[in-house]
Amino acid sequence: MGKFREKKLLAKFFIFVTCAYNLGMLFVFKYLGFVVKNIDKVGNYKLSIPNIALPIGISYFTFKAISYVVDVYKNKVEAEKNPLNIGLYIAFFPEVISGPISRYVKVGEQIKNREHSWQKFSVGACRFITGLGKKVLISNSVSIIADKVFTMNTNGPVPVTLAWLGSIAYTIQIFFDFSGYSDMVIGLGLMFGFKIDENFNYPYISKSITEFWRRWHISLSSWFRDYIYIPLGGSRVDNKDKLIRNLFIVWVSTGVWHGAEWTFIMWGFLNFVFIALEKVFSFDDLKINPVIKHIYALFIINLGWVLFRSENLIQAGKYVACMFGLRGNAFWSNYTFMFVKENAVIFIAAVILSMPIAKKVNKLVYDKVPGYKILNGVYPIAVLGVFFVCISYLIKGTYNPFIYLKF
Repeated sequence: MGKFREKKLLAKFFIFVTCAYNLGMLFVFKYLGFVVKNIDKVGNYKLSIPNIALPIGISYFTFKAISYVVDVYKNKVEAEKNPLNIGLYIAFFPEVISGPISRYVKVGEQIKNREHSWQKFSVGACRFITGLGKKVLISNSVSIIADKVFTMNTNGPVPVTLAWLGSIAYTIQIFFDFSGYSDMVIGLGLMFGFKIDENFNYPYISKSITEFWRRWHISLSSWFRDYIYIPLGGSRVDNKDKLIRNLFIVWVSTGVWHGAEWTFIMWGFLNFVFIALEKVFSFDDLKINPVIKHIYALFIINLGWVLFRSENLIQAGKYVACMFGLRGNAFWSNYTFMFVKENAVIFIAAVILSMPIAKKVNKLVYDKVPGYKILNGVYPIAVLGVFFVCISYLIKGTYNPFIYLKF
């Protein structure tokens, strides 16, 4: 690609071959069984459905490989002569399981000329432990509630309050699970001298679904923006029909990327519908109370996570029906009170840590409160305390992998 970049026809041929190869491998391992299963259901052909083991992180390293080739084609980065450097970029072990999806234009120079320091290592270690705390202390704790309620839903209607509590628990679980993983990746990267971009920016303070996707899984949404949405014309098209088409392609693709199930496709379609409506009606410019906008965003996000968590569309439909009392289900459940009572501290911590409160308070008082800087010495002790608490939780707990491991 680097050698024949100026020969457009040949370069486009290389783009086609490399993208077809990478996406073809992804299709075989991740989607072939899903496609064959649905063809078999529609035509009753009694086909043999392949059961292929999914390579760890295939969705992530496939997108990294494609972004590298496209960036070479667009002359954003020089073609790398050393295959070991490309191998390190694609298979960088902190990122390989669940991202973020870094770009070679930002990582390539660091591979060749990065600096190690005890300062970077210490900051990285603290960031790693912060992510570990998010995963073990918060995500794992609320996952018990989410798993219990969603399992109960498969056996029969659950009360309204319990259905809402289960969906909120999963909303908290998936954020602290994935953002915790991203913190651990960023921390590990710093410990090895790499600076990895942030992947989350307090997504649950969003006031629209569009804003949510600027803050959630930033590396994925920016990948789809740069390599699919903008090449299609983005929002700078001559009519709204093309804008809707571009958004549809991007968000259905986003749903498909997350998994080979109809629930993920419908989840992507749900995001498409509301983002399209926000674009068409210029939602950000509407004079609506910010609190109402925030409630609207959280409501749609929460419904989306119900789709995301459910095993199939039927179970998702039943769960949503329970949330609105449409299955003849009761309103209250003693389970609701019990779960809230036993996990009140976890829920409060989750709400506080979902907002930039600590960040703002720290910035506000650091230079204004006398003696505050002395607390810097307490910080490493507090971090070590979190680390040992996490270890004790892991020793006594059960195996609970990262949610995004399966994507």
